[in-house]
Amino acid sequence: MAAYIRPVAREGVWSANWACRTVHAVARTLRLAVAQSTVPEDPTDRGALRAAGEEIRALMVEAAGAAVRLVQLPEGAIVYPSKHVMAAGPAGELVAADWSRAAWDVLREEAESIAALAGQLGLWTVFGSIHPLTPPNRPHNSLYIVSDRGRLVARYDKRFLSDTEVSYLYSPGQQPLVFEVDGIRFGFALCIEANFPEVFAEYESLDVDCVLLSVMVDDAPRARVAQAYGTLYNYWLGYSVPAHRRRSSLRPPVAPLSSRRSLRRADPGRRRPQRHPHNLLRPPRHWRPRPDSLGRGNGRWDLDPDLFRLCSPLEAATSSR
Repeated sequence: MAAYIRPVAREGVWSANWACRTVHAVARTLRLAVAQSTVPEDPTDRGALRAAGEEIRALMVEAAGAAVRLVQLPEGAIVYPSKHVMAAGPAGELVAADWSRAAWDVLREEAESIAALAGQLGLWTVFGSIHPLTPPNRPHNSLYIVSDRGRLVARYDKRFLSDTEVSYLYSPGQQPLVFEVDGIRFGFALCIEANFPEVFAEYESLDVDCVLLSVMVDDAPRARVAQAYGTLYNYWLGYSVPAHRRRSSLRPPVAPLSSRRSLRRADPGRRRPQRHPHNLLRPPRHWRPRPDSLGRGNGRWDLDPDLFRLCSPLEAATSSR
C-alpha cells in the first residue's frame, strides 16, 4: 500500500524555457534542480556533518536564485555511514553497527537548519540522511521531504537493501511514497533500488510524473538502467549523486555532470511540449493506459482462452496519510 500525500498547492503556473526546452504556457510545470554535494561517511564526525549541512544550504540558496521550486539532493546528503566506520569489528570483520556512536544531536540540528532555510526560501527540498528508530531497532536510510514552508511533510525509507545494509546497518522501509507538489506527482527511490524494476513499475502504476532517484554509489550500468526507466515508463527521472562519487556520463533530463558541487535544472510537468496544436492539452502519458484497453473486452483478449489469456491488471491501492 502506497503512502500518497497531496499538500495544498500554491496558486499559479510554473513554466519556463531552459536548455532548449520550451514548456507551453498552458502546461502545469515546476522547476526541478538536481544537486550533487559532498557526502560524509562518518556519522561520528561532528565537523564533517556540519560541513555537509552548510554545503547543502549553499546549494539551496543557489537553487532558489535560479527560481527552482524543488531541489533534490543525494542519498545520505547529511551522512551516508560507511560500513567500515560503523560495522567493522576488531579484526576487520563486519558486525552489527553500534548506532549509539552517531552524533544524532548534530544530525537533527542540521536537518532542522535545512528545513528552516527551505521555509525562508520557499523551496521544496528532498535530502537524504539516516532516521533513528527506537533501540534496538536499526535506523532507516531515508529521504526527507521538506515543504516550501519549512515543514517535514514526508519521509521515504529505503525498502530494498544490500546484504550488508540489511545484515548490519539498517531497517528496511515498508512502502512507496507518492507526493504531489503543484500538481506534479513525485515518487522516490534510493540507490540500489535502481536494480529492482518492480520499484519503478509500481510508480508507473501509481501514475507519477517524476521519480527522484538519489544514489550514493554511481556507476555507468546503474545510470543507464535509471535512464531506461524514464524512457520505458515515460516519466521524468531525477538522478542525484554525490559530487565525489560520480562515475557515469549519464545526462538524463535532470542530472549534474561535473565532479564538484553543482546544480542542474529542468522543468518537468504534467504536460510536455508537443509540436502539433492538438497535443498541447494532452498529458505526456496519455497513451500509457491505451494498450491495456485496446482489443480487450473485460480484460481478456478475444482469442481462444486455451491459447492465450490475459487477466486485467490490478489497480494499485493508495492511502491518504
